[in-house]
Amino acid sequence: MNKKGYLLAELTITDPSVFYEDYMTKVKPILKKFEAKFLVATDSPEVIEGERVVPRVIFLEFSSVEKAREFYYSPEYEDIIDFRFKSSSAHLYILDGLPG
Repeated sequence: MNKKGYLLAELTITDPSVFYEDYMTKVKPILKKFEAKFLVATDSPEVIEGERVVPRVIFLEFSSVEKAREFYYSPEYEDIIDFRFKSSSAHLYILDGLPG
């Protein structure tokens, strides 16, 4: 049985105009190509333990972990990643889903 793959991003947006106008407009078609599905995109996660470190949390679902890696390491994403680097600081994680 194929397990889903996930990409979790914890972001602090430092330049909203570059992030939204340059990065987001370019990344959405790439995500669509890799059949990513936005599960969560929030600026107000409810912290129930620990301290809130970042203001934005994004959780994407892919058909597999391999597909998540293909997206992140794709030439298309490589072409635009500098827009994210210039406009935000982030921690990104690729995660294996559970079977079933």
